Amino acid sequence: MIRLALKSLLNRRASVLLTVIAIAVSVTLLLAVERVRDQVQSHFANTVSGTDLIIGARTGQTQLLLSSVFHIGSMTNNMSWESFADISSRPEVSWAVPISLGDSVQGLPVVATTNAYFEHFKYADKQPLEFSQGQPFASNEDVVLGADAAEKLSKAIGDDIIIAHGSGGISFSEHDEHPLTVTGVLQRTGTPVDQAVLVTLHSLEMIHSGGAGHDEEHNHNHEHEHNDAHADEHEHHGEAPAESISAALLGLKAKPLALRLQRQINTYKKEPLTALLPGMTLQELWKTLRVFEQALTAISAMVVLIGLLGMLTIMLASLRERRREMAVLRAVGAGPGTIFGLLLSEALLLTVVGAFSGLLLLYGLQWSLAGVIQSQTGLIFTSSWPSISEWWRIVLVIGAGFMLSLIPAWRAYRQSLADGLTVKI
Repeated sequence: MIRLALKSLLNRRASVLLTVIAIAVSVTLLLAVERVRDQVQSHFANTVSGTDLIIGARTGQTQLLLSSVFHIGSMTNNMSWESFADISSRPEVSWAVPISLGDSVQGLPVVATTNAYFEHFKYADKQPLEFSQGQPFASNEDVVLGADAAEKLSKAIGDDIIIAHGSGGISFSEHDEHPLTVTGVLQRTGTPVDQAVLVTLHSLEMIHSGGAGHDEEHNHNHEHEHNDAHADEHEHHGEAPAESISAALLGLKAKPLALRLQRQINTYKKEPLTALLPGMTLQELWKTLRVFEQALTAISAMVVLIGLLGMLTIMLASLRERRREMAVLRAVGAGPGTIFGLLLSEALLLTVVGAFSGLLLLYGLQWSLAGVIQSQTGLIFTSSWPSISEWWRIVLVIGAGFMLSLIPAWRAYRQSLADGLTVKI
């Protein structure tokens, strides 16, 4: 029966090819929605690992997470350095990394921080940041670039960089009187760190204030080698490296202390602050985006249904033309049940070939567009076997194709009974 169905389909190869393409494209879209959702969720979850709390000025938790870790959006207020120093010196805090945002270089975010960032920031399964070239900050004139930032800016060790005020690709003014020098390039992480231009807090403060020049900076170069968060608090003869910061990442000595410290920071009396648990905030973010995810899945399902309906339409339209074919089959001994099975086999073959062609098309697109997607969004799409959810979607598509194929199969069965060996022209 399958061999007969194959020969019948090859005899009508043009319409069959169009049907397979329609089903393949619709299945690709359906699977792509699921794969993009999984990859984006995995990407977000892998961006920050090992950080117990993120703190910043009073704002929404999602906004604080997106701006401080993913460099999406901006903070409306800053938290004072005094509050950061007070919180980071608490006995339950193991380490603290200050972050200041708001500037850019050719649309890439500038992240002002300390050498503690390279020591304590982790991604994926608590993977540390590593240097492909150079070293961390040795002075306040140093810049460390993420892997993508180094490629986009075409900068190498020893090159100068001019920081512009303003973020999100909008630069209000360039601080060309204070060029900084590239001293390190990080290895690729697949996180927003790859897009970052990292500078010291003091250099950003100096650039904004138009203060100390290069000569004064060179006098203090040796004071800043291998700083950590606490050493940086006393830069330049006891002065804080910044008046205020955008956010801070905290690591605690014991994770169960996170909820208690979060409550204390959220009720901090010196100034209104927000503290968030990265894992819980990410879950809330996915709940917010679930409506859009469901809408995309529904649209994809409708596209698949349209593809299958196209197959049904072509099969029904061809039934009248194939009545002579059915009569010949009856003449050589095929019964109405055989005709029914033939139409059913043809539709199933079309659906199965279309579904698996869609899967192959998905892998082809993923392989060919991986570089473009990574350069534009920072997302790394890893090639892997279809997930259980993707297999279920393929099974549902084939099941839907089987159910729809019963309609032309039944009509062919009825016609073969009515026609017998007499063909109505």
